[in-house]
Amino acid sequence: MEASGADDSMVLNALFSQSPQGLFVLDTELRVVRFNPSARALRRLSAEEVVGHTVGEFAPGFPAAELTGLAREVLATGEPLRDHLVRGSTRTQPRHTLAVEVSLFRLNDADGGVLGLVAVLEDVTERQAGADRLAVLGRVHRSVGSTLDERSTAGELARALAPGFAETAFVHLSDAAGGGGAARPGPLPADTPLRVAGHAPESARPPDRGGDRPFPFPTPFTQVLNDARARLLTLSADTPWLRTDPERFAPLVEAGVHSMIVAPLRVRDEVLGLLTLCRTLRTDAFGEADLDLARQAALAGAAHLDNARAYHREHTIASALQHRLQPRPAPELSAVETAQVYLPESAGGDWFDVIPLSGARVALVVGDVTGHGIEAAATMGQLRIALRGLASQDLEPDELFTHLDEVAAIIGTEPPDASPAYVATCAVAVYDPVTLTCVLLRAGHPAPVVLDPQGAPVAVEVPEGPALGAGGGGGYTPVSVQLAPGSLLALYTDGLVAACGPDESCRRRRLENFLAPMDRSLTELADTALYALAPPRDDDAVLLLARTRALPQEHVTVWTLPTDGSVVATARRLVEQQLSAWGLSGAASDTELIVSELVTNAILHGKGPIRLRLILDGDRLLSEVTDANGAAPHLRHAREGDEGGRGLFIVMRLSSRWGVRHTRRDKTIWSEQRLVPERDGAA
Repeated sequence: MEASGADDSMVLNALFSQSPQGLFVLDTELRVVRFNPSARALRRLSAEEVVGHTVGEFAPGFPAAELTGLAREVLATGEPLRDHLVRGSTRTQPRHTLAVEVSLFRLNDADGGVLGLVAVLEDVTERQAGADRLAVLGRVHRSVGSTLDERSTAGELARALAPGFAETAFVHLSDAAGGGGAARPGPLPADTPLRVAGHAPESARPPDRGGDRPFPFPTPFTQVLNDARARLLTLSADTPWLRTDPERFAPLVEAGVHSMIVAPLRVRDEVLGLLTLCRTLRTDAFGEADLDLARQAALAGAAHLDNARAYHREHTIASALQHRLQPRPAPELSAVETAQVYLPESAGGDWFDVIPLSGARVALVVGDVTGHGIEAAATMGQLRIALRGLASQDLEPDELFTHLDEVAAIIGTEPPDASPAYVATCAVAVYDPVTLTCVLLRAGHPAPVVLDPQGAPVAVEVPEGPALGAGGGGGYTPVSVQLAPGSLLALYTDGLVAACGPDESCRRRRLENFLAPMDRSLTELADTALYALAPPRDDDAVLLLARTRALPQEHVTVWTLPTDGSVVATARRLVEQQLSAWGLSGAASDTELIVSELVTNAILHGKGPIRLRLILDGDRLLSEVTDANGAAPHLRHAREGDEGGRGLFIVMRLSSRWGVRHTRRDKTIWSEQRLVPERDGAA
């Protein structure tokens, strides 16, 4: 028994003297009875400073309250505590943080009485530092790049690194990276202006409060820009490069920054800016492993910043393209007064158009192309040009949409592997100020809102045809409605009313309410609706308003003529008399010739009866001849010796515009002349 006791004592002594782990025996008051001085946290402490003292007395840099609470719980329950991680510092190295795993076991005597505790401490500082660095890098990958906004991305990068890995973090970007242009390849000159795009924490004072300007030369900042190599720096009050601009670098000195990392934000061969990380006197200096982490974080952040920059550049180009493809200010028309709100916030494919048509009519168009960016803007431009081209042929609205759907289907299959559900939606209103009729048509788009001159909604059910390019094969049904002068038409895209929720009827009612005050100008109504509806900024929005007018009855004259050759002279005489009544005798010669050719063409190739209509529309004189033959005429150049074939050629030469308008019952050949103001005394 005695030999066994001696052996136990020898083993115990060897354990306390040779164990690489820290061993402590604590009494029930949690005071140290015996310990292993090889524990890293105690290497410079004497036995007198430890034995008989609690952890809070000999290691005040560790969380004494937390450790005491855990120890008392083990004393009370007997349940051991294993590998509990705590962090702290020692008296001899107050700026160096240790990570220690603590295990506690209760000591009992032979009768089960509680003698105290055994505490086993394992220094895991290096291992935990590696885990912490991995956690920081994981946080960078998880939290950076949640948006395609450059400032948000820069802020996310800074907040992923500070406070925590560093006390403060600053992200500086060059003007090229922030302005939507392409950053220059290779190193950046020392005089490159940089701006703070993000920093953390919010209270941090960046070392360049003056705004966009270059860093002083030579400094670590300019050196990193020059060779794109990260720097690990030690700072003190007498660091030479701080003297290049003492006022600018004063925040670093005042904050007690003693360790810094400056890393390039580099993607491919381009340097977008700098990532600067700072540690103060309260924490350890950065090491080589930290420098490697900063490089990886900078690479990840730079990739997201480059994405944001590319998106911004594409958004800028798409917005410019979209603006360029939109119509110039709407022409002054006798048919309608117009105003519009156009917000290409997401650089998508929303568009509008006001297209003058023959017979003093006008087409009001609003459309919405799927997607965003350059592709959507380009598609919008193609559809808008196609629609204008089709409208110039004076097609019936449903026929126009059928052809436009075919164009959209072709666009939607380029490249061949593309197969969108549809290309665009569109709504059209064609208003005639002579007959006061309005034809409404839509392709997968919200129906236009119609209000009477008193501001009351006009109930018009416009069937929803298939969206353009959806492969519906037509199926567009126009609706015609009579509108009193002063009525209001509103065509819009979904983006305008997105904040109102998905209920289409609720959206329409809200818009109708905002447009009801008919005593206000169209511009005021458009702005009021915009402010009240508050469309989100992540989508385009269009609102096109048109207030209808009526052409004065005295500016429209219609005659019905028989299909007889003798009526040509009658038609010329009627035109001469009407132009004289309008004070346009100077235009009589050309107009009589145009009308005589059109009437002759209708007699020879059309079916009676023939209708002749003259319209005086501001500075335009419109001549129209309608017959019941739907066949289109052909313009040809007569050869020398031909006795005919020059009629439509003459009409074309005397007109500013001319064309053919078809309906299901007849066709109309029309001519438009621009009137020149007659001088006093002129015939």
